[in-house]
Amino acid sequence: MKPFLTTTLLAIGALGLASTALADLKPEEQIKYRQAGYSFMAWNMGKIKANLEGDYNAEQVAAAANAIAAIANSGMGALYGPGTDKNVGDVKTRLKPEFFANLEDVGVIAGNFVTASNQLAAVAAEGDQADVSNAFGEVGRACKACHDKYRAD
Repeated sequence: MKPFLTTTLLAIGALGLASTALADLKPEEQIKYRQAGYSFMAWNMGKIKANLEGDYNAEQVAAAANAIAAIANSGMGALYGPGTDKNVGDVKTRLKPEFFANLEDVGVIAGNFVTASNQLAAVAAEGDQADVSNAFGEVGRACKACHDKYRAD
């Protein structure tokens, strides 16, 4: 419970700092920036998957895992401001409005994602393919937990 509390407090602090910097961002800009972050993470997840299914290159996997962890820890939660749960002009989002009604659950899911991403980066630094495969699965499950509840098809 203590690590969860620490993570939550750090996330709240980061959100407070980030919200000042993001105060000038319009909802459509927030949507675009968060989608770019998720696209970059997906690309890196694809690189890890390709390594796990083909010729394993520990350096490539570690670099991709570090990129995922960096974005997971970047304070992207600040890009979920008011009005970002709906399409804005030509900027589309798949975020369900229920996201904002369940922020405690969202915080747990986000914390699990950060933890899994950090674990993947730590394991990838060691280079063991079987350990990376297990940690990679945990990151995938953490992503799916949010998608299943808060991402529209």
